[in-house]
Amino acid sequence: MSRANAYDSRTLASVSLFAALMAALGLVPKIDLAFGVPITLQGMGAMLAGCLLGPRRAMLAIALFLLGVALGLPLLAGGRGGPGVFIGPTAGFLFGWVLGAGATGLVFRAVLRRLPDPTGWPLMAAAFAASVLGGIVVVYAAGVLGLAAVAHMPLHSAALSMAIFVPGDLVKCAVTAAVVHSVARGLPAWRLDRG
Repeated sequence: MSRANAYDSRTLASVSLFAALMAALGLVPKIDLAFGVPITLQGMGAMLAGCLLGPRRAMLAIALFLLGVALGLPLLAGGRGGPGVFIGPTAGFLFGWVLGAGATGLVFRAVLRRLPDPTGWPLMAAAFAASVLGGIVVVYAAGVLGLAAVAHMPLHSAALSMAIFVPGDLVKCAVTAAVVHSVARGLPAWRLDRG
């Protein structure tokens, strides 16, 4: 097998694996709050993809997952799927996962390359910071814009209504950092700075 074919095979396998992980995280029951926006674990999947796959592959994995959703597969938490979810109050968050996964990957890769010793606490801190920037700041920016547009709310009201989700998402960032650290220690062949 040529080097290019091996690279393509690894890319396809890792993108498919993380699309499946997003679907598996959707099996955990969702908790619905106001405005029809649910608390789910799938946002953590976007953070993990960004840190473990790099920006390009992470965005491809989330896009592949959303393609399955758009085709009607019930992959979102609560068994939701179909084109209708892309015009509902959570639509901004769905698109935000793609952007957030890419941003998480970019930030994590940039920080990782500047660390003198990319192991232990520095690695976990890098993964946590990247997850906060990509998985919370970027995803929430897209989500708030989408919610404001669909629910005809002022931006500040939409942003305030989302504040209740931040503590839970910070916990997801911490879990992501711990998982990334475990992968780095347990699977040393896994390249954390993938493009």
